[in-house]
Amino acid sequence: MLLQNLYRLKAAGFDYVDPVVVNHRNDESLPSELGSLHEMVSQCHLCDLNKSRTQTMSGHGNPDAEVMFIDAYVSMAEDESASYFAGRSGKSLSDMIEKVLGISRDDVYITHAVKCRPLGTQTPSPSEWNSCRPYLFKQIELIRPRLIITLGPDAYHLLTDDENSFDQVRGEKIRFGDYTVIPIYHPQFLLRNPSLKRDTFTDLKTIKRYL
Repeated sequence: MLLQNLYRLKAAGFDYVDPVVVNHRNDESLPSELGSLHEMVSQCHLCDLNKSRTQTMSGHGNPDAEVMFIDAYVSMAEDESASYFAGRSGKSLSDMIEKVLGISRDDVYITHAVKCRPLGTQTPSPSEWNSCRPYLFKQIELIRPRLIITLGPDAYHLLTDDENSFDQVRGEKIRFGDYTVIPIYHPQFLLRNPSLKRDTFTDLKTIKRYL
């Protein structure tokens, strides 16, 4: 009955709004060691995604990595396999790292802006991202990578709050505080748009020059 009433309200022109963020963890309360931070993420209950997640995916790789990859959201394949290189998209990312950049997967660090898989095909809400934001920025602070590579427009815009279109910044070297960010296409997007792989190959060559 409640769901039917919600549908009627939506049909009448009412919009749903995200609730006010009240569960926001202060950066000062976060641990200064990566393993402890991951443990805190695994027990996080700051947003509703904790009710439906299979697990958290706090981050993976070399804690002293010079290159940090940031994806926006945990995919279904990643959640089901607990692997950061799951499925065709993960295989493509692995090839980018090892075959083009010429470095081992174990030498990079990869994480997500939102640490739990979103419900269904939904995009995480602003409050869900805001709950994870301190974790992401603490990871960056602890790892201090030479380069941050964002995968796709969502990851770039969540990280930087930059209002420029993704096409304007893709492949460019962007100064972000004390760090350098280079946005590239997401591997999943490239699987659907193989004609853009040449552009990404050029972007990866640019990245390699800065290593």
